[in-house]
Amino acid sequence: MKIYCDTSVLREACLNVQRAVSTKTTIPAIEGILIKAIGNELLLTGYDLEVGISTSIPCRVAEQGAIILNAKILCDIVRKIPGDQVYIETDERLLATIRGGEAEYSLIGIDGNEFPELPTVSGGYPVVVEQKMLKDMVRQTIFAVSTEDSKIVHTGVKFEIASNLIRLVAVDGHRLAMRTETINYMGEELSFVVPAKTLNEVIKLINDDEDTVSLGVGKRHIIFEIGNYQIVSRLLDGDFLNYKNAIPTSCASTAKVNTREMIESIDRTSLIITDKFKSPVRFIFDDKIVRISSITALGTANDSFACEYEGPRVEIGFNNKLLLDALRACDADEVKIELNSGSAPILILPTDGDSFLFLILPMRLKKD
Repeated sequence: MKIYCDTSVLREACLNVQRAVSTKTTIPAIEGILIKAIGNELLLTGYDLEVGISTSIPCRVAEQGAIILNAKILCDIVRKIPGDQVYIETDERLLATIRGGEAEYSLIGIDGNEFPELPTVSGGYPVVVEQKMLKDMVRQTIFAVSTEDSKIVHTGVKFEIASNLIRLVAVDGHRLAMRTETINYMGEELSFVVPAKTLNEVIKLINDDEDTVSLGVGKRHIIFEIGNYQIVSRLLDGDFLNYKNAIPTSCASTAKVNTREMIESIDRTSLIITDKFKSPVRFIFDDKIVRISSITALGTANDSFACEYEGPRVEIGFNNKLLLDALRACDADEVKIELNSGSAPILILPTDGDSFLFLILPMRLKKD
């Protein structure tokens, strides 16, 4: 193989593909990036047997070929190599020579045929989503996925795609996050769970513009096509929580609050809550005001903020972090909070429409 590549283009591709390379494995091939020269393109692939990232970049190919090079070393080289152009040549002994400017490196590679083949997905009605929309939906749900392995399916985000609708749902046993948007889709109903690890890689490659992401969904795998990148991932198996049964269908009280004011009030009241001194934040929802307080071994904190309120007085406690995560994900100046009692979950909703829903379970409060 003999190729000439633009240094900056190769650098960006290597660094993006490297994120799918395995760092803990006994298989040397998947510790590397597969580089393959065909026609006038260089194909780069990283794959840890769960998530794969591949892309192609333009280059001048003097001789076609393929080789696997250690991802960390290759990325370190292309990040620091001088010159506007990189030259890579491999020989029959799988020795790769990399030159740029006055710098030259020799790396021992692995036969490209030893790289595992990425899964393919074919058939089905195409699912196309605006990049910015998908990025926002993932960001507003992924924080609520479970970080425990007791039920693997809850370490991912559930996608539900039906006629002109896409919904993302995440749960972790203490909270639920849901985002819903309309899209142009008329295929069969789809329901699948994508690992959070995969979605973190997806949003890193998404631009905040009007481009789209194409989803190819199979029985066991999914492919995201983002620009000239492809991310392939396994889907998670298992019985996802029947979240619709967990969402209250009525409420006794409703509060309309300024999102920023509530976040700032919780922040202030949480200053005495630490990993060592944990305590719920206590809320009293009453006519036109929300009183908030916390008590730990370090001391006490009290604050309040205005609200529009309908219904009986409710006193309730929450984990401050769970509540802040949900409020910061709202992307709305004002939100509606629906309550039933001090022991029932609350819902955080938009004041109009149903684009998001956050459910949070309360914490038991100690009696004064």
